[in-house]
Amino acid sequence: MTTRMPAPAVPIETGLVRCRWCTDDPLYVRYHDTEWGVPSRDPRHLFEMLILEGFQAGLSWLTILRRREALRAALLDFDPLALARTDEAWVQDRMQDATIIRNRLKLRAAGANARAWLALPDPVGLVWSVVGGQPVVHHYAVQEDAPVAGPEAEALSRLLKRHGFTFVGPTICQSYLQAIGCLMDHTTDCHRHRALAG
Repeated sequence: MTTRMPAPAVPIETGLVRCRWCTDDPLYVRYHDTEWGVPSRDPRHLFEMLILEGFQAGLSWLTILRRREALRAALLDFDPLALARTDEAWVQDRMQDATIIRNRLKLRAAGANARAWLALPDPVGLVWSVVGGQPVVHHYAVQEDAPVAGPEAEALSRLLKRHGFTFVGPTICQSYLQAIGCLMDHTTDCHRHRALAG
């Protein structure tokens, strides 16, 4: 298992306009300013975000961010090879860990999704196929203009389910595609929109 160093603290610039969903919590601001909507083709990052989006179901994303490092430790550094070997005893052990989101179905899904991910000949290509291989840049004035689940999310959900993934409904897939930069959905007044709109 690899050990990741914590991401360096990035100074938070004040006085910048951000997407309205971003609170003033420093963890949220850092995620918004440095990760959300940035195109990623790193298979490990794409897998991690897919698992985290599944864990978020029914919770706030800030809850996930606050427990991300604990989840990373508990979920074997989001290594699909390691997660694919997990079993019910492993799930039961994680259910005793109060630092993570203790949900038996989500823990089982992490293992099942790792096995499904490894079975894909090109998981990165599959994810990016729903946007034709390039980020789709939107120009939403307010976040409410963005669909809860657009056609790309519907397509990805169908693809992933066909390959045996769980916790990959259209709403989860919409959030996932936004997070990994397949959909660039920073609002037009946000300081990140200009940087990522290209």
